[in-house]
Amino acid sequence: MPQDPQQQRVHRPFTVVTDDGISLKGRYWRQPERAVERPVVIINPATSVICRYYFRFADYLFQNGFDVVTYDYRGIGESKPSSLRGFSAGWIDWGHFDFQAVMDFVARAFPGQPIHVVAHSVGGFVLGLARSNHRIRRVMTVGAQYAYWRDYAPAHRLKMLVKWHLMMPLMSLPLGYFPGKRLGWLEDTPGGVVRDWVFSRPRFEDTWRGFSGRRYPGKQDLVRRFSQMSGSTLALSFTDDEFGTVPAIHRLLAYYHGSKRTHLRIEPNAIGERSIGHFGYFNSRFSGKLWDIALKWLRDGTVVDHSPGIVAAFDPGADVPKAV
Repeated sequence: MPQDPQQQRVHRPFTVVTDDGISLKGRYWRQPERAVERPVVIINPATSVICRYYFRFADYLFQNGFDVVTYDYRGIGESKPSSLRGFSAGWIDWGHFDFQAVMDFVARAFPGQPIHVVAHSVGGFVLGLARSNHRIRRVMTVGAQYAYWRDYAPAHRLKMLVKWHLMMPLMSLPLGYFPGKRLGWLEDTPGGVVRDWVFSRPRFEDTWRGFSGRRYPGKQDLVRRFSQMSGSTLALSFTDDEFGTVPAIHRLLAYYHGSKRTHLRIEPNAIGERSIGHFGYFNSRFSGKLWDIALKWLRDGTVVDHSPGIVAAFDPGADVPKAV
């Protein structure tokens, strides 16, 4: 049953320290009574999106009986150091160290409870890099991919290349990080994340060069971690998301060999809206139209009967698709 309105925004801060010594900040929502069978949901943010953006969605899950955890990756939001100059952090760090540290926190703070994950955009990528992702029982991704440029929507590709692969790195060069906050594009973003994004390739492991290549020499060991995640996955995408195209969604899903994968693709007009895009799902204006999809999936691993999208099981034998 939904909680009392006075309880719905009761969340507490937490701090974890990663294996390489970085402090991360986050928030957690805990039900009044402990229950070992109740899932705890970790929300993995998109690239350079602060965890506070997901608070209303976290409130919704909490009101409907879940424990919830959100956090900021290193270099972002409350996990940002005093200066990003010289602060080297990339997507691999966000998964290998940061998400792993949050998984460890959840294991301590919510012992024995099932772990579910809602992963937005690159959040669906970083969960594959955590050594203990085999403990995850269920995943829902939203527009999850790792920004390979040929997967961008054809009608928007040139504009996106100019913005993200030309202007973003050029503006990052003199500072050593991307000043996204003052531009209203993203939060300020570590230089390593900018490099990972700009030099994305069809196989994400092919981009590990320079600093990342020296820090993570065992590429295939990290790639194999994706296969150990055996929880069921619902990949949610929207037809007007210029990042989350079908090739982009399936390119990432192809790495999760051990997961039963289902893709639900939704047109905005199916719910009477003109647009949803890459970030819209977590906006509270969609709470009455789309958030029950997450609730149903996280509760029992099924898609709502009246789902407005097209449901298709992901072919487990499919290879990484070619971009169109």
